[in-house]
Amino acid sequence: MSDVWTTLLDEARAAHAIHPALRDFCPFPDDLTRQEVTPHHINAARLMEAEKGFTPDALGRAFIAASPQAHWRETYKGTDIGQDFLDRFGCYCLIGTGGAYRSDQMAAYVVYMPPGLHYPWHHHPAEELYFVLAGEARFMRGGEPDEVLRAGDSSFHASNQPHGMETGDHPVLAYVLWRNGFATPPVLTEDDE
Repeated sequence: MSDVWTTLLDEARAAHAIHPALRDFCPFPDDLTRQEVTPHHINAARLMEAEKGFTPDALGRAFIAASPQAHWRETYKGTDIGQDFLDRFGCYCLIGTGGAYRSDQMAAYVVYMPPGLHYPWHHHPAEELYFVLAGEARFMRGGEPDEVLRAGDSSFHASNQPHGMETGDHPVLAYVLWRNGFATPPVLTEDDE
């Protein structure tokens, strides 16, 4: 397995050690096992790799470095979400299905969105924490006021709580953690709350 995965895992572990929001959401897993990654590149991967609209931290740089070897997800392929979203929304897994590591304690992903993209309302059984690594986005959560989050800010989503996000003039790069309920992927929410 490529050394980029070891570097990325080390940076994720370091981020958990220094950021209380990550540590409080869930401890860094102690049951990690390596697994093979079948690279799968999508258009959003190329956009992230070429992004000049933010300056990522060490974890963000490690996610970008691993991008060419990652299995980029196409969670909403086959839905009516629209081709623009499919072409510009990017997500790949570090820990979990399709990622370089497996754990029963948490899943970890990176999410990239370029400027001017709306991620529609969706939900899933897993509890989730978005931790912004670079850029900014407006986070929307059912029953709560919208918030614009920037590097170092986080957004918690309870199990099956509808949520969405959108970027304005800036892109966003986020480290996303899931705990509990890994088996069910996100589904689009019919209403916004």
